[in-house]
Amino acid sequence: MSLPLLLFFIQFWSPSLQQFPRPCTTPDVLQSKRCCPVWPGDGSVCGSLSGRGFCQVVTVSDLPDGPQYPHSGLDDRERWPLVFYNQTCQCAGNYMGFDCGECKFGYFGANCGERRESVRRNIFQLSVSERQRFISYLNLAKTTISPDYVIVTGTYAQMNNGSTPMFTDISVYDLFVWMHYYVSRDALLGGPGNVWADIDFAHESAAFLPWHRVYLLFWEHEIRKLTGDFNFTIPYWDWRDAQDCQVCTDELMGARSPLNPNLISPSSVFSSWKVICSQPEDYNQREVLCDGSPEGPLLRNPGNHNPNRVPRLPTSADVESVLSLTEYETGLMDRRANMSFRNALEGFASPETGLAVTGQSLMHNSLHVFMNGSMSSVQGSANDPIFLLHHAFIDSIFEQWLRRHQPPRTHYPTANAPIGHNDGFYMVPFIPLYRNGDYFLSTKALGYEYAYLQDPSQRFVQEFLTPYLEQAQQIWRWLLAAGLLGAAVAGIIATIITVACRRRLKRRKSSAYGERQPLLNSSGEEGSTSYQTTL
Repeated sequence: MSLPLLLFFIQFWSPSLQQFPRPCTTPDVLQSKRCCPVWPGDGSVCGSLSGRGFCQVVTVSDLPDGPQYPHSGLDDRERWPLVFYNQTCQCAGNYMGFDCGECKFGYFGANCGERRESVRRNIFQLSVSERQRFISYLNLAKTTISPDYVIVTGTYAQMNNGSTPMFTDISVYDLFVWMHYYVSRDALLGGPGNVWADIDFAHESAAFLPWHRVYLLFWEHEIRKLTGDFNFTIPYWDWRDAQDCQVCTDELMGARSPLNPNLISPSSVFSSWKVICSQPEDYNQREVLCDGSPEGPLLRNPGNHNPNRVPRLPTSADVESVLSLTEYETGLMDRRANMSFRNALEGFASPETGLAVTGQSLMHNSLHVFMNGSMSSVQGSANDPIFLLHHAFIDSIFEQWLRRHQPPRTHYPTANAPIGHNDGFYMVPFIPLYRNGDYFLSTKALGYEYAYLQDPSQRFVQEFLTPYLEQAQQIWRWLLAAGLLGAAVAGIIATIITVACRRRLKRRKSSAYGERQPLLNSSGEEGSTSYQTTL
């Protein structure tokens, strides 16, 4: 086997990118706070012998946060990831990963030198087989324990400062449910029910869009690794002007159960799914973290929500109004921000006026409330796979805004945003580390595109031509067999016609040379042509 091919397979089977990597969950690593695993490709720490990366001290930003979280030193997520690790792999070039064994988003190949652009498509533009494949991938992820990483089930203090690790296995899908819970959970201040709720490292401020962009990219990456399908992309649901849950069918994300309107139809695979991290009040009261245990069936009852909170789903006009806002973040940079594109898209401000509102959930938030079930709780919302379709479309609106306004990096707040949202803050709970501001850029730089944002010719190929070609590829054997059968039948018919024509011509010649007996006996009244039959 050639060296490049060998390196490719090593890269493919190397550990994942998420937190917490199994190599970094031992007492020695937690107490030394040095998360710098060996890259199997060359046996060196962070792949240093191959120039992939080096183990370096983590430097976090010292710029001030906003006043929303007034505490310090009480939450493991403050100054991420220093409570757990103060040294990690810093990767060079196009390399990425907690051991620098992966490629950056948009790059492939043994040495991460191949550039490729993936296209996310409308779920209704997928062929039947592509939809079935997507559903099967989701269920495979839900039922497959991750071999590469685990979740933390206790605080660093509860682990006796790392000497008694508290981690547990999790499925590939539920890892991402847990990550969304962990980034948005309340801060435990000590004592039953003593929490600080006004804290969220991925919502209600500037990092909302960059954080979820990285979150989807990693989810997409993990599905590719799990299935070996490197062409996989997350589909999106374009919900503009929708009157109901268009994806709530048994062919897609599951219809409503005829037995209980809060449950998924038994005909859907999602009816057997169990949710995790859906009881935040209980965790707060017991001073514990979600441990990934099953907590009941997936809930959804679309449309049976409080209409005063969500009068309707967003329209095309709403999206256009939000896109017209020129400032990314304003004021206190939280849910009270006026004329903020982020706040309006997230759904805390009116799309028509840009002014913050209370008592209503708009834009992004409206879809969550409209689903009226597991999606309605921030911490547990990723339990419903509709979450992925929804956030992929939100990400596409973010992309539209970036392309229309082309803001410089300086438009992203560097200081005084709520904790976790400044430009230089590392995203919780990702290992390796990613700064918020680094993902305030176009999808083109990250190796992916949305079908409906392509130019007309590319869009025709992606949304219309490609599905038909893929269907033809899957049934080419039947098409070939039908073609061969048709050719055989046509050949037989042609042979019959040829033979008949030759006989006919032969009879004509015989008649010209004085044939004694006619082909048919004719009466005197019939003309000479009566015995000439047609084919």
